[in-house]
Amino acid sequence: MNMTGCPTFSSQLVIDLSALRANYRVLRDDVSPAECAAVVKADAYGLGARPVVSALYLEGCRTFFVAQLCEALDLHPTLPVNCTIFILNGLDPGGEAACANAGFVPVLNSRVQIERWRSEARRRGVALPSAIQIETGMSRLGISEPVVEQLAEDPSLPEELALRLVLTHLACADEPRLPVNEDQLRRFSKVADRFPGVPRSIANSCGTFLSGAYHLELVRPGIALYGVPPQSECLGIMPVVSLRSRILQIRQLPGGSAVGYGHTYATPGPRRVATIGVGYADGWPRRLGNVGAAWFRDTRLPIIGRISMDSMAIDISAVEFGELHEGDFVDLIGPMQSLEDVAGDAETIPYEILTQLGPRHARVYLDGNTSAMPTPGDGR
Repeated sequence: MNMTGCPTFSSQLVIDLSALRANYRVLRDDVSPAECAAVVKADAYGLGARPVVSALYLEGCRTFFVAQLCEALDLHPTLPVNCTIFILNGLDPGGEAACANAGFVPVLNSRVQIERWRSEARRRGVALPSAIQIETGMSRLGISEPVVEQLAEDPSLPEELALRLVLTHLACADEPRLPVNEDQLRRFSKVADRFPGVPRSIANSCGTFLSGAYHLELVRPGIALYGVPPQSECLGIMPVVSLRSRILQIRQLPGGSAVGYGHTYATPGPRRVATIGVGYADGWPRRLGNVGAAWFRDTRLPIIGRISMDSMAIDISAVEFGELHEGDFVDLIGPMQSLEDVAGDAETIPYEILTQLGPRHARVYLDGNTSAMPTPGDGR
């Protein structure tokens, strides 16, 4: 990302593309002979869809999922012609022509979406590539089983829709022992069989780590690619992101000094306090005030007081005097504090933390040469 007129950034979001590729290999090898696609919606969960797709392409990934047509259009100029983009949310009214022109595959989730896409096919006189999502128990997106039965009996359907995929979405795959997973698989398999020869998909990241029965012909992991294993026992998934912020100012405070909006924190004694350049406008949860922490090497630096829009205060008293200076970096996500740790402290999920990290973080992409990233405290 470039920011005109801004030569430096107060924070860096470092994305290890070699770790991303390694995670893809783990997933791909685990589900073989099923195809391993990649979910790159929401700008690849905030990491940058274009560099992420380019890295995954080098590992052999040829199928990508986004949520909206605008995301697919943004990727289209840089995507090799032998790749397929599925649009999970289907198409908004009026998007059919642009989708068809680009050769994207909409995931059709309702009778209305199907009829609009079939109308576009009739207008062009050709069957358009399509996917159908079946509702099997999540009540979010998808066509009901009775409507699917009607479609399967429609003799004109193959003349208008060239089905590339039939899919559904698991509601509770992160809890593998729940019987609802098997129930969804059973319901899906029964209905998907009405479209013989069409590839099927049910497994998201968590579903990928269920038994092989859930792999079918294609799996579509998302968060696992970006370094968050669905369960702690999932081996081989490597962290992909780290986040570091610069110290803007350091001050020595006497005991009893109030810190931040609302004076929710007062120093219990003399403290060295640093203000760093990340706040809730950058996606750092306000809930982490007086709860979360930054890190310097292996030393925890508690967040004190409320988190502001552009900054927050941390207690650096545990670091030896002179070790940290204005302009140095401290870690917010890194070796001592994972994405999952931050999400736990904020009482949310890693998906939310990752996708909210905003554009003011400089995106730094590593390709295995870790020397490209300055170490905390060196001031670069």
